[in-house]
Amino acid sequence: MSTPDIRLVVLDMAGTTVADDGLVERAFDAAALALGVEPGSPEHEPMLAHVRATMGESKISVFRHLFGEEEKAQRANLAFEQAYHDLVDAGHCEALPGAAEAIAALRESGRKVVLTTGFSRSTQDRILSALGWQEIADLTLCPAEAGRGRPYPDLALTALLRTGTDAVHQVAVAGDTGYDMLTGTRAGAAVVAGVLTGAHGADRLRADGATHVLGSIAELPGLLG
Repeated sequence: MSTPDIRLVVLDMAGTTVADDGLVERAFDAAALALGVEPGSPEHEPMLAHVRATMGESKISVFRHLFGEEEKAQRANLAFEQAYHDLVDAGHCEALPGAAEAIAALRESGRKVVLTTGFSRSTQDRILSALGWQEIADLTLCPAEAGRGRPYPDLALTALLRTGTDAVHQVAVAGDTGYDMLTGTRAGAAVVAGVLTGAHGADRLRADGATHVLGSIAELPGLLG
């Protein structure tokens, strides 16, 4: 079933269009260590479980939950970003198969494409630069530029406003986490597509509002028609 009235496609990055390959967890380990929490320790395990459960959420929000005090959260976030940047700079960053082609196909069909993330602007730019994706989308957004990160609707709604899209029923949102699905449903998107290339499985995606579950983002242009 095609949905030809979709005019804006809001895509997540890590796990959806960009391979994660455990980079978030590795960077989190570095952040935890900076706050004195040894990876593999009893204190570390529930923290890692929370990180996995909240994949897609703004990272500073995750650290505020885990460490409570703002100063500690900011220190953890800085350590996370530095570790993630180091991994990207070391070559541990690549597009998921078919992602660039899917984005090109969506734009060639006359649709706007916006790439969103739970990372900061500096991390998002690091990934875009590593992939040579600075011009691949019509717009890129991070949580600080939208107001609130996922699971709130702000990223999708900011994408709508910034691209001049007329209505929420012209929006499709795609991502690999339950938080992506919640963002799409709360924004009123007509299509909320979960992909199975990242953090969460089909059951979690459907439970959080996925209208479709796809093997990968490469299937999205065919779905939208």
